[in-house]
Amino acid sequence: MLPLNNSNAQPLNFFLTGIPGLRAAQVWISIPFCLLYVIALSGNSMILFVVLRERNLHEPMYYFLSMLSATDLSLSLCTLSTTLGVFWFEAREITLNACIAQMFFLHGFTFMESGVLLAMAFDRFVAICDPLRYTTILTNARIAQIGMSILIRNTAVMLPVVLFVKKLSFCRAVVLSHSYCYHVDLIQLSCTDNRINNILGLFAIFSTTGFDCPCILLSYVLIIRSVLSIASSEGRQKAFNTCISHISAVAIFYIPLISLSLVRRYGHSAPPFVHTVMANVFLLIPPVLNPIIYSVKTKQIRKAIVKWASMYMCLCVPESPFHAW
Repeated sequence: MLPLNNSNAQPLNFFLTGIPGLRAAQVWISIPFCLLYVIALSGNSMILFVVLRERNLHEPMYYFLSMLSATDLSLSLCTLSTTLGVFWFEAREITLNACIAQMFFLHGFTFMESGVLLAMAFDRFVAICDPLRYTTILTNARIAQIGMSILIRNTAVMLPVVLFVKKLSFCRAVVLSHSYCYHVDLIQLSCTDNRINNILGLFAIFSTTGFDCPCILLSYVLIIRSVLSIASSEGRQKAFNTCISHISAVAIFYIPLISLSLVRRYGHSAPPFVHTVMANVFLLIPPVLNPIIYSVKTKQIRKAIVKWASMYMCLCVPESPFHAW
């Protein structure tokens, strides 16, 4: 295999992989994946729509929820075209620049989701531990600053990763292990020294999810301590209920992420399709489940969705000709 540098005139293409060992059944396997994408896109779009249209949802908690939905929506769109393209049309070829762009947005939105979950933990901490100053601490300007800081942090972390990937030389047999471009998968195909890329990748993880997760745990330690100091059991239960949706969102993001890391590190004996299925499911679980959890557990979101869904149904169903009688 001859090394092929990115600066050569000849374009460098990669080949994506569907489900290893199950290529004949990929069309059938794509049906549940397609259904999950539909649920993720429609659910997060609905959350964004109702938060935007309902004035009673113009509060810090729902602004952060809309950030989470926007991130989940973007994360789903990052892999939609390549995943369904591989499953349905065998469209496996992707250029280096397109691959790097997908990698940038894929990891960027994943880190952004971690940052939004941390911001939501801060929101719950202030609401429970310092409720009298809640509206003065979490003003619209401060919420916008938090959102911008998350965006700037992820961009600053991912730019060096992208620039150093561009400097790598690759061999001609450039077959990726997934239906999308993943940083670790990409740099393992390089024919040159990739130690700097590995270091930058680890730094990106530890400076985002590695920082956010302990901070979320710390915030809940303080929240639990504050809730236990409430005298009435009804007050404690009400305070805990406001955190259930966020705790669920944190669990469905970090548990699959940790499980996937453990399988990659220690599951060498597992069939290749196990790694691929887990990697795809990891990217789809949060976007699919977050809208469902918040729609079920949050009364205001549920009422707003029912309201707009009923209005839409009234517009779509034609008036009966016997109504005039």
